[in-house]
Amino acid sequence: MRRVATFAALALALSGCGLLRGCTSSQPPIHLNPSMDDQPKLLPQASSDFFYNGSGMRLPVEGTVARGELREDDAFFKGIGEDGKPIAAIPVAVTPELLERGAARYAIYCQPCHDARGDGKGILFQRGNVPTSSFHSDKIRAYPDGQIFDIMTNGSGLMPSYKWPVPPADRWAIIAHIRKLERERAEAAARRATP
Repeated sequence: MRRVATFAALALALSGCGLLRGCTSSQPPIHLNPSMDDQPKLLPQASSDFFYNGSGMRLPVEGTVARGELREDDAFFKGIGEDGKPIAAIPVAVTPELLERGAARYAIYCQPCHDARGDGKGILFQRGNVPTSSFHSDKIRAYPDGQIFDIMTNGSGLMPSYKWPVPPADRWAIIAHIRKLERERAEAAARRATP
């Protein structure tokens, strides 16, 4: 009888202190088998006394290239030729699909500043009076396609770099769309000029 009373008292005590399953507790859970949560590790951007420069993150070995990221074609990935100068024309075939993709990417990334027609009168100009280049100016029409690619990649003046949000294939598609806008404007002006 005494054992039963002791056992009942112990069970009642355990249920009241939150150790049984289903009870809430403000204490962290007990890990009977330590898992990867408890192992020593460095979190991203954390400092470390172990390494000589105090940084926990390690730089990749110089010259390493991630799988699928080998970019040997300078014309496509940098917009420059073998002579180191900007290439004159787009290094990919201009197809209806490429133009469609360029128009869609242009609407997302370029239209807020340059407007739908490329006049440089987008919403930033209208509301913020931010000076924006027109693609129809003689200066920009004279740029080789590789130079426009470089400006989109690295930025120029007030224009930021679009290297990370816009991949190289999409930058070429946008350039194809810009050149189409320029051609259409020149053809419309020629039709108005001829009686």
